[in-house]
Amino acid sequence: MVRQVIWTERAQKDRIAIFTYWNNRNESFIYSKKLNELIKESLKLISKHPLIGQLTHKENVRVKILRDYLIIYEVTVGEIIVLSLWDCRQNPKELRRIIE
Repeated sequence: MVRQVIWTERAQKDRIAIFTYWNNRNESFIYSKKLNELIKESLKLISKHPLIGQLTHKENVRVKILRDYLIIYEVTVGEIIVLSLWDCRQNPKELRRIIE
């Protein structure tokens, strides 16, 4: 069963911040477009196989690694809820608030 993917407001802000950073750094949208496609492909895989990500301490919350990013998501009966798109180069203490 393929589950519907829902983005939380926080995850949407994370995604926009990541794309904005790369657009400004590279002065181009090319990398952001490629990264967005990788995210979409990962979420398709997650929606088909929701248990693919590594378990966290929170019930039903899992983490999928995508290059330098973590897709943090919650599995429900009919949905995959994207909680955050985490850049692994950030302070890991902040990540604990999301997954613990």
